[in-house]
Amino acid sequence: VQLQASGGGLVQAGGSLRLSCAASGRTSSSVNIAWFRQAPGKEREFVSAIGMSGANSYYADSVKGRFTISRDNAKNVVYLQMNSLKPEDTAVYYCAADRVYGLRGSQSYDYWGQGTQVTVSS
Repeated sequence: VQLQASGGGLVQAGGSLRLSCAASGRTSSSVNIAWFRQAPGKEREFVSAIGMSGANSYYADSVKGRFTISRDNAKNVVYLQMNSLKPEDTAVYYCAADRVYGLRGSQSYDYWGQGTQVTVSS
């Protein structure tokens, strides 16, 4: 599975961004997709994940109610809609994939895309 993240940028606090993770490869429709983020000097942390069908998803407490994950299996794309952004959301955001659902640890994911930078100014 190959993953390509995009959609990052600079936004003011309170603003919105939508990240995209395009998946390709023979088994790209049979994996669960997650978003992680890593701020400078901090460990990579789980943000959200969605199951293969798109019917199930879960979030880190820090983004619950502000971020929404969704997927379009016809296009093999997973989206992360980020609303009410805060300066503490500033990080490089990565998408990752695995065949097992329910994982929150970055070490558990087998496939990774390159990151996309999100910067939220105060």
